Amino acid sequence: MKKLLIALMALGMITLSANAQQKRMMKGKHPQHHKMAIAQKLNFSEEQKKQVKLNKETYKKQLQELNKNENITVKEFRDKKSALHKDQQAKMQSLLTLEQKNQMAQMKAEHKAKAEQHYAARMDKMKTRLNLSDNQVAKMKAQRGEMSAKLKAIKEDDKMDRVAKQEKLMALKTQMKDDRKKIFTAEQLQKMEEMKKGRMEKKTVK
Repeated sequence: MKKLLIALMALGMITLSANAQQKRMMKGKHPQHHKMAIAQKLNFSEEQKKQVKLNKETYKKQLQELNKNENITVKEFRDKKSALHKDQQAKMQSLLTLEQKNQMAQMKAEHKAKAEQHYAARMDKMKTRLNLSDNQVAKMKAQRGEMSAKLKAIKEDDKMDRVAKQEKLMALKTQMKDDRKKIFTAEQLQKMEEMKKGRMEKKTVK
């Protein structure tokens, strides 16, 4: 039981994303530094900073107590951990003023716009390098929209616990890769592998 709980905890630390460009944009940024940057942009008051610190310490203690409990089932562990996470998020949201919430919404919108620009640039580069047809590009964009909708549905499903969601996300990621391969020709797939190999060799040299 203890080994299984440890495995679940490790799995819970994995952050998955359906958008590869978002991973690249966030690469190298520590989550804690990212949260601190947001707090600075939202101009937290001293009282808010104290409350955030208190909430984090309380949440950490609750998780530690939960991890020590070996008299519960795996499902109970998942449910309790998910409930603690939701409670923590709700507390953080309640600390924000209306102005700060509006700022958060604007920051999310700006981040989404940048991600879309980055994706468009990548698509143009891929179209040129692989000599993709307009039909292939259209299929890739349609697939991305479909996967984004499925991703959103999984994340917003309150009936699924965190581990179940991650399992669904992993399956979705695999499906996305398989479906994308069907769009390309054998020659294009081979060229993609060569490009991937070239990037890996450059990283090795560095």
